Amino acid sequence: MKKTAPPITIQATVNAPLAKVWEYWTTPSHIMKWNHASDDWYTPHAENDLRKGGGFRSTMAARDGSFSFQFSGTYTEVTPMSFIAYILADNRQVSITFRAVGDTTTIEETFDPEQENSRGRQQEGWQAILNNFANYTGAG
Repeated sequence: MKKTAPPITIQATVNAPLAKVWEYWTTPSHIMKWNHASDDWYTPHAENDLRKGGGFRSTMAARDGSFSFQFSGTYTEVTPMSFIAYILADNRQVSITFRAVGDTTTIEETFDPEQENSRGRQQEGWQAILNNFANYTGAG
């Protein structure tokens, strides 16, 4: 039997109300502006069908044109302004909880790790993307 690694959890507090956080998290035109782990990457394309059974897809690309990949999945649960769960194309599960805390919003994201990169590298990468989201959403 294959041993599965425990999920990884990351978190951020966004200096914005829940309605704005939800809109920026789920709208493709916004996703394209924050969905990168570092400034040498960007998202030239994003699409989102936010409903149970719907899907999402984004292209993440190196700015120098050397590499790109698709990040995609299918939603398994969507509770507006509260919770999103999905299965990635490689069958890993992800869940995201949104919680209003006064005029801020806390986001907690839990995901199954993949086998190619270390847990630390995956946690750092996903946290960097979440931090970009928090900075983009809180500043706008």
